[in-house]
Amino acid sequence: MIVGMNHFTVIAEDPQKTLDFYVGLLGLQPGHRPDLGFPGAWLYAGGPQAILHLYFDRPVPSQRSGVIDHMAFTASDLKSVKARFDEAGVKYDLRRQAGAGTWQLFSFDPNGARVELDFDAGESL
Repeated sequence: MIVGMNHFTVIAEDPQKTLDFYVGLLGLQPGHRPDLGFPGAWLYAGGPQAILHLYFDRPVPSQRSGVIDHMAFTASDLKSVKARFDEAGVKYDLRRQAGAGTWQLFSFDPNGARVELDFDAGESL
């Protein structure tokens, strides 16, 4: 029945810091969002479908991540992305997945959501 992941939604405590993280640091692009009657943004990764929705009008729950541990994105250009995180002073944990060798960069967005970026095992630092 399920054919793919549609999107994640993040409640943005600080809209600008959240956009700085996902757009400025990770490279997602803001795009079309219908008038839903409340403020927010839809972010795209170069395709026709928004993959991340942001709410700008809701309080952040006290249990920040709830039952969802993290969201993961396929990424490229590990060396450049790592340099952008270093330059921005954003903390991260970079590791290689056992067996497959996939590079995994874990970080937290400004709202406390855990974000994973997965890079091909053939990439180098």
